[in-house]
Amino acid sequence: MGSASDYTENKVLELIVGKTAFATPTCYAALSTADPTDDASGLAEPSGNGYARVSTAGGDWEAAASGAIQNANAITFPEASGSWGTVTHFALFDASTAGNMLAHGALGSSEAVTSGETPRFAAGALGGTCT
Repeated sequence: MGSASDYTENKVLELIVGKTAFATPTCYAALSTADPTDDASGLAEPSGNGYARVSTAGGDWEAAASGAIQNANAITFPEASGSWGTVTHFALFDASTAGNMLAHGALGSSEAVTSGETPRFAAGALGGTCT
């Protein structure tokens, strides 16, 4: 289970008090070989070998309940054409490259992604909380 990033927490607070607007982003799931941390400074996304963030839409997520949300549909990454390293964390971004990290979390178990593998989060396997 993941948590909101510093960026998201600040935007939500500014939205609540009317200081700024917060447009609904397209969410992109990302993988990381290190803990991104709340400020995204530890993010270590795989590079090359077919790696790309995966776009998700609102319908790919369950309705939030009790401060938690999870994916309603499977989230499938492209097939690796070489090593992506050992993936230990995930992150959600508002862009397919660069952008702002919205949330992040640790995977239940690390996974060494090698050529021919297609990383996938089953429905209900990816989520986050706001507490």
